[in-house]
Amino acid sequence: MTATAPTKTKTQYEAVIGLETHCQLTTNSKIFCNCSTQFGSTPNTNVCPVCLGMPGVLPVLNEKVLEYAVKAGLALNCQIAPHSKFDRKQYFYPDLPKNYQVSQYDLPIAEHGWLEIQLEDGSTKRIGITRLHMEEDAGKLVHGGSDRLSGSSHSLVDYNRTGVPLCEIVSEPDMRSGAEAAAYAQELRRIMRYLGVCDGNMQEGSLRCDVNISVRPVGQEKFGTKVEIKNMNSFNAIQRAIDFEINRQIEALESGSDTIKQETRLWEENTQRTISMRSKEGASDYRYFPEPDLMAIEVPLTTLARYRSELPTLPASHRQRYREEFGLTPYDAALIADDRSIAEFFDATILTGAEPKQVFNWVMGDITAYLNENKLKIADIALTPAILGEMIGLIADGTISSKIAKDILPELIVKGGSVKDLVAAKGLTVLAGTELEKIIDEIIAANPKEVEQYKAGKTKLLGFFVGQTMKKTQGRAEPQSTNKLIADKLSTSA
Repeated sequence: MTATAPTKTKTQYEAVIGLETHCQLTTNSKIFCNCSTQFGSTPNTNVCPVCLGMPGVLPVLNEKVLEYAVKAGLALNCQIAPHSKFDRKQYFYPDLPKNYQVSQYDLPIAEHGWLEIQLEDGSTKRIGITRLHMEEDAGKLVHGGSDRLSGSSHSLVDYNRTGVPLCEIVSEPDMRSGAEAAAYAQELRRIMRYLGVCDGNMQEGSLRCDVNISVRPVGQEKFGTKVEIKNMNSFNAIQRAIDFEINRQIEALESGSDTIKQETRLWEENTQRTISMRSKEGASDYRYFPEPDLMAIEVPLTTLARYRSELPTLPASHRQRYREEFGLTPYDAALIADDRSIAEFFDATILTGAEPKQVFNWVMGDITAYLNENKLKIADIALTPAILGEMIGLIADGTISSKIAKDILPELIVKGGSVKDLVAAKGLTVLAGTELEKIIDEIIAANPKEVEQYKAGKTKLLGFFVGQTMKKTQGRAEPQSTNKLIADKLSTSA
C-alpha cells in the first residue's frame, strides 16, 4: 500500500482530522528554571536539580513563557482565560525524570479560537482551535543501533530538552484531507514565526504535529474510531501519512477483515506507511491533578491589552492587502507574506514609491535567490528598502536598464550605498540618442549579409542585431527602444 491520495472519500467516506501541535517557545531559559534552551548542546549539560526533578526543588514560572503563550492565543483569535492553572500529568517514561509532566488540563491559558487556511483553489476555510496550553517538554531518547527502540542494543537519554517550554495547540476536527491538514500546519507555523515565539524548525523538533484521524460514511454525524499518527517531520509527510491512513481505514471498513483500533501509529518515511506503536491513552490514564508547587495564573487586563498592542500584522492580513491594494495573485500574495521579514521589506520598499509588482519581482526573484544561495536572511544584507526603491526608480525613468540593475544588484546587496553613485562610477547609464544610433549604424554596416536576409523576410534576425547592440553597449542599451530603433533603421537602409 502506498501513500496515494484517497479516492473513495469523495463519494462514500469522509475523513475527520484534527491536529495537536507542540511549539517549542524561543525563550532563552526553560519554563521553570534558568537552564539554557539552546539546541545542539552537549547532552545533559543544560540541566539543573529543578528540570531533573530532584526531591525538594520548587519550580518558578518563566514570565516570558506566559507572555508568548498569551500572544499566541491572541493571534489565534482565542479567549484568554481570566484564571488558569498548571496540572501534573502522570505517566512514566525514561526521558521524563519526575515521572510526571507539568502541563495544563481543565483550565488552559487560551480556548475557542480559529485560523484561516488558503486552499489550493484560492478559497479559504476556517479551522477551529479548541485550546492552547503551556507545558514542559520531555527529554530525548537516543537508541543505539536503530532509529527505534525495537532492534536497538541500548538507549541513551539526553535531558537537555527536559523543561523546554511548549505551547500545545489543539485544533477542532475540521479538516477533511491531508492537503487541508498540511495547509493548517503551515499557517500555524507561519503565525508562530511572525510572532517570534517559535522558530518552527521541524527538523530540530521545535514544531511537532500529531494527527488524529478517523473516517465515517458521508452524511454520518458520529465520529469513527480515532487513530493518532506521530513521527512526521515535514508538511509533505503529514499529507502523505494522512492520505495513507485514510485509505487504510476505508479498506478495513469495507473488507471487514481488520478492526480499526484506537491507537497511536508511527509514520515510516522509508516504507511510506503507518505502523502500530501502542494503544491510545485517554485523559483518565494520566491521573491529572493540580500542580501544588505553582500558583494559579491571572493575566491583568492592562497586561493583556499591552500584549495585544504588540502583535504584528499577521500573514492573513498581509495576503488580503496584497491582493486588494496591489493586485497580486493569491499565489504571489501568499509567497511574499510567507516570511515576516520579507513582507516588511516589501512594504517598506513600496513606501519609497516603487511599483508593487516590480518590487515583488525583485524581492522574490534575484534577491531571494541570493539569500537562498548564501543561506542568509534579508536582515543580514546591506541592501535596504530605500536602495531597492531607488534602483527600481532608475529603471522606471530610463536611467538604467533591467540588465544593468541585475549586474549591480550583487554589489548593492553586499555593500549597499547609493545606486546613482554606483552607476555613475561605473559609467552604466542607459545609452540613447545619437550615441546609441551611431553604434547601431556601425553594426548594420558591418553585417550586410544579415541585413539582406532580414529584408528578404527573415525578420527573426532582428534579435541578432539587438544582441550585437547589447554586446557592444555592455547591456547599457534599453531593450524596447533599441528594438524599435533597429527595426526602423533596417526598414529604411539602402
